[in-house]
Amino acid sequence: MFGLIGHLTSLEHAQLVARELGYPQYATQGLDFWCSAPPQIFAPIKVTSATGQQIEGCYIESCFLPEMLAVRRIKTATRKIINAMAHAQKHGLDITALGGFSSIVFENFNLSQIQRVRNVALEFERFTTGNTHTAYVICQQVVAASAALGLNLSDATVAVCGATGDIGSAVCRWLMARADIKDLLLIARNQERLQQLQAELGCGTPMDLSTALPQADIVVWVASMAKGVEVNPSTLKRPCLMIDGGYPKNLHQQINDEGVYVLKGGIVEHALDIDWRMMSIVNMDVPARQLFACFAESMLLEFEQWHTNFSWGRNQITLEKMDLIGQSSRRHGFRPLLDLSLSPLVA
Repeated sequence: MFGLIGHLTSLEHAQLVARELGYPQYATQGLDFWCSAPPQIFAPIKVTSATGQQIEGCYIESCFLPEMLAVRRIKTATRKIINAMAHAQKHGLDITALGGFSSIVFENFNLSQIQRVRNVALEFERFTTGNTHTAYVICQQVVAASAALGLNLSDATVAVCGATGDIGSAVCRWLMARADIKDLLLIARNQERLQQLQAELGCGTPMDLSTALPQADIVVWVASMAKGVEVNPSTLKRPCLMIDGGYPKNLHQQINDEGVYVLKGGIVEHALDIDWRMMSIVNMDVPARQLFACFAESMLLEFEQWHTNFSWGRNQITLEKMDLIGQSSRRHGFRPLLDLSLSPLVA
């Protein structure tokens, strides 16, 4: 069986979902309540491959909220993720994806040093961040959406916000090796890591966000932000393609300006309906078929019986692994989300 460890985007979102799921007593609770809430498991999830193969899994709600990082409740945040992992392992799940901030918290606070949670000895090979599949999907979205908008990648300047992260660095490697883009702008908070990434790539220009945005034909957003940023659309090029792969979203607002196209990044559509209800709570347009690419990675690993931490560690994603997970993704009926029908706003 596969597992999906997730979380909601904010305290307000958690309160809304509690009300919708029939827990009104939780809908008015503040952050202190969610800090003490244990992980919850929702089962089963049934997925049928395009090949006809069927698998089952579970969703584990970690009860982590990004506000826990914003108010410096670091120990609470790390405990949430580790407890959710132990919960998944106790339920016998063979491979579980760490969705959204789950993987970011795990990496940034070195939770691999924690070998035991009460009576559970953690087996890290049972977990994957899902970042390889997410990076693959975002790269495919760049290519497909650019073609749909008539943007020639060989003439395009691409800015990657969150370039030094696990997903961002993989996207940068792929763009330089496979897409033949004109220029790559590297945006990240940690300047030392930016310099290291530039040295590894042998190209790319480190730049701050405000300087980069007016120069970019395409912006890939994959930064780890507890709260999104505001963008002034008047400063952007026309056309401008923005692929927001953050969860929570890196863009705080919806942009409805002519010539600016915003696409949900890191999302896939499955060829067949998935028997679950959870994607409706994260506002997927077609919740029976659309899901985060990181979650889909655990499904793919279960389909293939690759019970291993396929995506793990910081900046370990190779082009070969992106190709491998991409082949599996196509074989089992997943495709990158590409919805430009709502132009100029794609959301």
